[in-house]
Amino acid sequence: MNQFGLSFHHLGLAVRRPAEALTFLHGLGYQSSDAVFDPEQNVNLIMCTHAAMPPVEVVYPAEGKSPIDGVLGRHGNGIVYHACYVAHDLGRSLAQFEAAGICAVCVAPPKPAVLFGGREVSFYNIVGMGLVEIIDDCGDPLVAPPP
Repeated sequence: MNQFGLSFHHLGLAVRRPAEALTFLHGLGYQSSDAVFDPEQNVNLIMCTHAAMPPVEVVYPAEGKSPIDGVLGRHGNGIVYHACYVAHDLGRSLAQFEAAGICAVCVAPPKPAVLFGGREVSFYNIVGMGLVEIIDDCGDPLVAPPP
């Protein structure tokens, strides 16, 4: 464990349309889940896993305004735009950030996530690092994506 009580979970890849990204990931040997729609985030999600590489969450817009519209507008058709970690105690992790002098600005407060069995996810801009998603395991350990 580390001083923040976080475990790596996945990298988030924002794309306009998933087909090309999935072709590339499948060519690398990734396997992908079925797409799911998350109404809380208004995005579609596909989790891609690999035996020897980090999991990748392919995120693409649904109908209407999406939280990734700005990212795609600035960076084009695809960018790894967040790293995701599981917090074993979210409040303690946030307190540890503060104690370490890390500025973590909440940009999306905790909401249940369809892809993660209703566990709450929140997003923070870690100054000097970038966007971080945190899955709160609420004392019920999250099963990591299969390798």
